[in-house]
Amino acid sequence: KLAGRTLFITGASRGIGKAIALKAAKDGANIVIAAKTAEPHPTLPGTIYTAAAEIEAAGGKALPCVVNVREEQQIINAVEKAVKTFGGIDILVNNASAISLTGTLETETKKVNLMMDVNVRGTYLTSKTCLPHLRKSRNPHILNLSPPMNLNPMWFKNHCAYTISKYGMSMCVLGMAEEFRGEVAVNALWPKTAIHTAAMDMLGGSGIEKQCRKTDILADAAYCILTKPKSFTGNFIIDEVLLREEGVKDFDVYAIAPGHPLMPDFFLDAFKEEKKVSGSQHEGPEGAKVNTESAPAKPLSPVAETFRVIRGAISEEYVRATQGVFQFELSGDEGGTWYIDLKTQGGSAGSGKPPVTADVVMSMSSADFVKMFTGKLKPTLAFMSGKLKIKGNMALAIKLEKMLTQLNSKL
Repeated sequence: KLAGRTLFITGASRGIGKAIALKAAKDGANIVIAAKTAEPHPTLPGTIYTAAAEIEAAGGKALPCVVNVREEQQIINAVEKAVKTFGGIDILVNNASAISLTGTLETETKKVNLMMDVNVRGTYLTSKTCLPHLRKSRNPHILNLSPPMNLNPMWFKNHCAYTISKYGMSMCVLGMAEEFRGEVAVNALWPKTAIHTAAMDMLGGSGIEKQCRKTDILADAAYCILTKPKSFTGNFIIDEVLLREEGVKDFDVYAIAPGHPLMPDFFLDAFKEEKKVSGSQHEGPEGAKVNTESAPAKPLSPVAETFRVIRGAISEEYVRATQGVFQFELSGDEGGTWYIDLKTQGGSAGSGKPPVTADVVMSMSSADFVKMFTGKLKPTLAFMSGKLKIKGNMALAIKLEKMLTQLNSKL
């Protein structure tokens, strides 16, 4: 269906962008890899050239272009090169994105600028530059990897700048879909669950991949959208919802670890209890409704009992391996300050402030704390869904999660 069509994909050197490129390449599409990684990155896989080789091997034609979407001239140069090479542009995928899950006071100005420049401004300028060429195509599409506009405050309170930047991409869909209705289809695609990418590894640490799906699910959903007529526009699409409508029944094929619980993605209200707390249910525009999961069960044991078991489980091995002090600020029943010291000789845990300054301060409800320490709530899921707020050393917070998996059998 996409044979001979030209796709301009930002951030296509790895992850979701590359997966969408490879899916289209199997049809014999032309792919413009508009990404900034020309030299191998010390920790991230892939460059625009390794991606180009994979695309060619899959049956497509590739044009690697060094593009930092913060630089307008680089976007213009790449678009001109694409048109000169392939004769036009049929599809634009705005996939490039920057993320920092930090609170207002913790987000450095340079990080705010990065997210606004890449996510909002980059998407806007790339769309603006491609649109004159898209209008000449027989079935043009713009697809932004951005979420439905969910105005539940929980999605703003812990990472306001990131949310503003991603919703900026979604507002481009709202505006441009109307502005170019009948000429160019403009839609948004977002995953129902976390997707395993290099960014997710950095956010979640070791073991996070078991709670994720492969990038293939977004590639398949994107392919469905990009092969629809241009009259299909202005939609905020969730990957699983669309694929179910298309007749897909087996979603285990997309799981990294089939059968393992999956982590809901940002901006999708995964817990009914949180909707009740907010006092109202916010739903995005057409196509943005998402099935909710049932709320986790109530805790079986109180905070004090949990800390009693933790104290008994602390070993010299845990202390040596972790080397961190964790302070918990709990709200609700049995609220207050508690700590786990896995740095001082022998280690300790209990109520009140730790004997030495904490490396990590975690804020959450006492009920969710017990769920977290008994394996009913994954720390990463708690963090991503706004149940857990973390200040301090994120690497140590990830170490604590590893210890939890070993402790769960005793709690």
